[in-house]
Amino acid sequence: MKKAVKTELFASKAPLEWAIIANGTLSTAQIPIDAEGNVVEGGIEAQARQTMDNFKHTIEAAELTMDDVTQVLIYVTDRSQLPVFNKVYAEYFEAPYPNRAAMIVAGLAREEMLCEVVAYAAVPQS
Repeated sequence: MKKAVKTELFASKAPLEWAIIANGTLSTAQIPIDAEGNVVEGGIEAQARQTMDNFKHTIEAAELTMDDVTQVLIYVTDRSQLPVFNKVYAEYFEAPYPNRAAMIVAGLAREEMLCEVVAYAAVPQS
């Protein structure tokens, strides 16, 4: 059985949850939107930070920590954005780091989005 994680993030009009827990795993996808649902301005650094803040908020809303994150998939729209994203990303994790992959994509759901994160975390069984 799956369970939605309740967050304080913008309530999307799309048919989605910001995070789901099922079979001991939290699954989430995060984008660079603010509390009003607007994509933040300021380039890749601002968008990476908003995405990671949303991600951390979601992890904490599930009563987990960033240490519980096991895998992160990063999507950016230009290879030159990766070093900036990596710099921001490194502020949120300590070793041992989650497994990670980064993909360069032609575009994301909203034209102005420069990054997106998909991630998984281990949920302790009670």
